[in-house]
Amino acid sequence: MGPRFKVWVLVICIQICVIEAVTNPNDLAALNALKSSWKKLPPNWKGADPCNSSWVGVVCNKTRVTSLKLAGMGLVGTSLSDVTSLSELVKLDLSNNKGLEANLPPSIGNLKNLDTLMLVGCGLYGKIPESIGSLNNLIYIGLNKNSFTGVIPHTIGNLSKLSWLDLSDNKLTGNLPVSTEIESGLDLLLNARHFHLSKNQLSGNIQPQLFSSKMQLLHLVLDQNNFTGAIPNTIGLLLTLKTLRLDRNFLTGPVPERLSNLGNLTELHLSNNLLEGPFPNLTGMVSLNYLDMSNNSFDPTDVPTWFSDQQNLTTLLAERTQLQGRIPSSLFGLRRLESVVLSNNNLSGTLDLGSGYSSNLTLTLNNNSITGFQQEAQYNLNLTLDDNPICRGTGARDDYCTKIQFVIPLDFCFPAVCVSDNINKICQSVNSKLKPYTGTLNFLAVSFSNLQSPVYYESLSASIMSAFNRSNLPVNSVVFCTPSFDLSSHFQVRIQIFPSGQDSFNRTGVSDVSNTLTRQLFLLSPFFRPFTFIHDLYEFEGEKKSSNAGLIVGATMGSLLLVLVICAGIYIFFLKGKVKNAIKNSSPFASWNPDNRSGGVPQLQGAKWVSFEELKKCTNNFSDESIIGSGGYGKVYRGKLTSGELVAIKRAQHGSLQGDQEFKTEIELLSRIHHKNVVSLVGFCYEQGEQILIYEFISNGTLKRNLSGESGIRLDWVRRIKITLDSARGLAYMHELANPPIIHRDIKSTNILLDDKLNAKVADFGISKPVSDIAKGYITTQVKGTMGYMDPEYYMTNQLTEKSDVYSFGIVMLELLTARAPIQHNKHIAGEVKEALGNFQNILDVKLGLASSLGGLQKYVSLAMKCVKETGAERPTMSEVVREIENIMQLATPDPDPESYSTSSIHNSGADKDLYHPYDDDDFDRSRTSVPFETELR
Repeated sequence: MGPRFKVWVLVICIQICVIEAVTNPNDLAALNALKSSWKKLPPNWKGADPCNSSWVGVVCNKTRVTSLKLAGMGLVGTSLSDVTSLSELVKLDLSNNKGLEANLPPSIGNLKNLDTLMLVGCGLYGKIPESIGSLNNLIYIGLNKNSFTGVIPHTIGNLSKLSWLDLSDNKLTGNLPVSTEIESGLDLLLNARHFHLSKNQLSGNIQPQLFSSKMQLLHLVLDQNNFTGAIPNTIGLLLTLKTLRLDRNFLTGPVPERLSNLGNLTELHLSNNLLEGPFPNLTGMVSLNYLDMSNNSFDPTDVPTWFSDQQNLTTLLAERTQLQGRIPSSLFGLRRLESVVLSNNNLSGTLDLGSGYSSNLTLTLNNNSITGFQQEAQYNLNLTLDDNPICRGTGARDDYCTKIQFVIPLDFCFPAVCVSDNINKICQSVNSKLKPYTGTLNFLAVSFSNLQSPVYYESLSASIMSAFNRSNLPVNSVVFCTPSFDLSSHFQVRIQIFPSGQDSFNRTGVSDVSNTLTRQLFLLSPFFRPFTFIHDLYEFEGEKKSSNAGLIVGATMGSLLLVLVICAGIYIFFLKGKVKNAIKNSSPFASWNPDNRSGGVPQLQGAKWVSFEELKKCTNNFSDESIIGSGGYGKVYRGKLTSGELVAIKRAQHGSLQGDQEFKTEIELLSRIHHKNVVSLVGFCYEQGEQILIYEFISNGTLKRNLSGESGIRLDWVRRIKITLDSARGLAYMHELANPPIIHRDIKSTNILLDDKLNAKVADFGISKPVSDIAKGYITTQVKGTMGYMDPEYYMTNQLTEKSDVYSFGIVMLELLTARAPIQHNKHIAGEVKEALGNFQNILDVKLGLASSLGGLQKYVSLAMKCVKETGAERPTMSEVVREIENIMQLATPDPDPESYSTSSIHNSGADKDLYHPYDDDDFDRSRTSVPFETELR
């Protein structure tokens, strides 16, 4: 063969390769870059032609990649930049990949054809780039359940096709952007149907120009932010609106009359604001199912008659709204009514249910002035009248006078084919052959309150299965379990999705199911509003076997390596005497190198190291269902260690990690704190880039939550004094007997926890400061604490002392007295109590009853006011506070239990007076060892 023939053959081969390799070279390069930078991508991402090889999650139109759908794959990565090189992308769904911890890059603006951007439930952080406003084809934006910060870009107002905007459950701040002559705003989104912006830190007034009659909004969800000012009356122009959530903000003024124009509205949530004026007349809301007006400051008024005209009403919540008089019996005749909560008002007279009430009705009327019950001899509903005059006599009925207890999620499934694990809330299928894809649906709102009615779940199941069937997804059935309302009144339910035609889902099946639930491209049941789907990590069967084989090989190699290490250790011991270093370097603390600035292995007393794998297991891989709290440090999870101990697991988030020395110092400090009124550090984890603190689990939550009535636990006067005493003892221990002594710096009602016996424990030492620094003349460079509780002297001078904690503790005492926030209606609680000193009744929490019946009240108020004196020199020490509260306890309880309420008897008097401390030695006998502290604890 001559040279010409060889060249001709080569050209033909190249042409064949070009014809076969249909993927655009730029797209191929972008996908290969993802392969290099991301972990846990689908195993079939192999070869040089993704479009022709059907890579999982990659959809092409001829040579170009147009869709990347990898939802629920468990991806791990730190950059999204390579994704933005797929310039023809139309749909991007990477939802439910918590391991994607990255910024959303400005280059997202390159994807000009994008109509769907779904990044729900990832680990994204940083600011939302303004370049997102250049994606003129966008219809869906789902960035919820991340950690985005900064403001909402005004450029989103450029997206004229946008229908779905969900930025909820982030850390966004600032105002809602409104258009100006030079900038766009959300008011220009006339085709938008969904504004989901709840659970952020948005603030300022909600501007009236945000809304107009041209808009087509169905859902306006702004709850759990920091909005102030009045509710704009222009919301009444949104005649298509079905769900309005403005609850849990700081909104003031009256409810606009124009809201009554919303005839299509089915759910209205205005609770937990500072609304005033007359109780609103919402007669025009003829479609209303769910109404929550609780915890506002409306004028005292009789129960509105229009309640009884709401024929579609299922749920009426108007707790703490100053309603008075008798409840009209016509209200209970509403045929769909399921729940009425009118607690903590001034309702009076005789309760008359009439004859047409439903046996499914739950009626909660505790803490009112009801004196009689018309149907007392025979009634058939769930009724609570605790703390009414009818329940205070000797003949009080046990059934309807029983105190409300703590509400837990229901162990209920539909269909009833699974059972629930109460710790992790995971339903295990009775049919063990099928492996379901599981997760949680968290709804923005629902139209009902009866969690056990199968009607609702039948309807929801039909909606979701219809969507799966239309998309030809391999789904056999769905099961719903453990429904509940969370603390913010969001309905949530576990879901199991069972495969069809196979025992388990493959990666494509999981991605398609997750994508369907995330985008919600189907008509939901009329009882439910949009939801967020957060999945549980799914183990794919074929890959599991492969990984097991890898584990066997790894274990074998590990065993051989262990033998070599032991032999080497013996050799070193006999020849060089360095076995001690070998042991130290093989311990869980090896990451603390004694030769560098970390200062060596931490010296712990009581706390233990716990592996990251064990923590993943006991929190269901840190699932959202295990979350019991969150803060600036990170999230707190409930878990159960292999020892069986329930614990609270505090995991540092991205951006909150400390250096080796700082973290070591913190756990050394916390491990030395041992007192029955201080939350104990059980252990910690410091591996795989994680910094995790493990505390004892305190079952009844924060003092603030219990004071607000959310827990259903009633705190009487004696119990409140006992909580004050417990907290004072814990704080005094920290100041005077911990070694070194500690200043807490953030004492507040959310940092005092109540256990199952309502004993109080001081918690959260995230910004604590060792007193050894104060002795060196320490002055803070940054004032830390919580507004309302913060010592004004510390705030002005930056000089931190133990008396700063005393001031904060005094504010907590006033909270216990009034059940009011430190700052309310722009007034500080200390000033309000001072103004009311002539008449305690005006300031008392109504649940405490008459001031004249509270033993020791005057001394209690006097002590609290001493604690909040302007200068620290005028305030008592915490041990002095303890002594005073013990005296007050004796005045409040004629025959107190000395073991429960007094500790003074165990201490000597006279010459030993200066050595007095209000606790047993058993409480702190493990806190003797001193350790140097040179860095401020985070």
